[in-house]
Amino acid sequence: MKCLVPLKGVLVIALSSSIMMLNAIDRPTSSHKAPKKGDHSILYQTSPNPIIPYKVQFANKDVDLDRLDMFERFDRELTSLIYGHSNTLLTLKRANRFFPIIIPILKEYGVPEDFVYLAAIESYFNLRAYSRANAAGIWQFLESTGRQYGLEVNDEVDERYDPEKATIAACKYLKYAYSKYGDWATVAASYNGGMGRISSELNKQLADNSFDLYLTEETSRYVFRIIAMKIILENPRSFGYNLTKEQLYQPIKYSEVEVSGKVESWSEWAKQYDISYLQLKELNPWIRSKSLVNKKENIYKVKIPLKGELLRSKRTFKVYNNNWVSR
Repeated sequence: MKCLVPLKGVLVIALSSSIMMLNAIDRPTSSHKAPKKGDHSILYQTSPNPIIPYKVQFANKDVDLDRLDMFERFDRELTSLIYGHSNTLLTLKRANRFFPIIIPILKEYGVPEDFVYLAAIESYFNLRAYSRANAAGIWQFLESTGRQYGLEVNDEVDERYDPEKATIAACKYLKYAYSKYGDWATVAASYNGGMGRISSELNKQLADNSFDLYLTEETSRYVFRIIAMKIILENPRSFGYNLTKEQLYQPIKYSEVEVSGKVESWSEWAKQYDISYLQLKELNPWIRSKSLVNKKENIYKVKIPLKGELLRSKRTFKVYNNNWVSR
């Protein structure tokens, strides 16, 4: 404030300059003409509408989009995902890390590869995903369902956060549901709505698949959201997502150490392998406590990242699907 008096002249000049600049901004120039009344074309970025085909495939079966309701349900989800840029873009980046983990397990258990897109819409491949309904991990298992399909869930260990074990559990669920319905789209709907509800509604509504059911909005949208994510991730560049291979999240190579006893401190344990507790947790999110009592003396395989795997400058960059990057 003491400088204001001697610099009064300078302040006047500065204010005058600012006013002139504001006036200049308000006045259109010859290269930037003022829009005509009702013309909004130069005020907003063009948002092209996705072209919807008459049919798409899910789990090796055609899905009819000629039906008006099917077209509109699919159009809603595809449009939503295309313009929900942040989560869709992050899903694409993370897919490069998690497709190589998930798809081989789906194949091993005889589940169509397209169910990788179910995991994509459940969690956006976020290992830490946790919902308001207390569902956790990439596949968003509830505690009770996780235990039912073989996952350990307690205060020390929560295998819902283990991408491999959770994928195996999901496969068991999906295979069992398929034995009931014989239709993979209905299986996918049951993953959201529950087998009990889907079975009940099939009987009440005299339908033989979930596409013909009147369901809650979330479940009614669910399978179309899976298919929309599939369409985008199969060829993201056609929807405006342009990435280089360096921008994709890379799989992390690791060694495994078996732990069968008590761990007093996971932080101290991590130091033995020249990593931090943070790095240990990032690769082993199923560890839920600072220590491990392990009264039952279970055997746990703990992942330790290999040297250089956590440094971008030391990485070799791999691309799971060449359609994901610009050539």
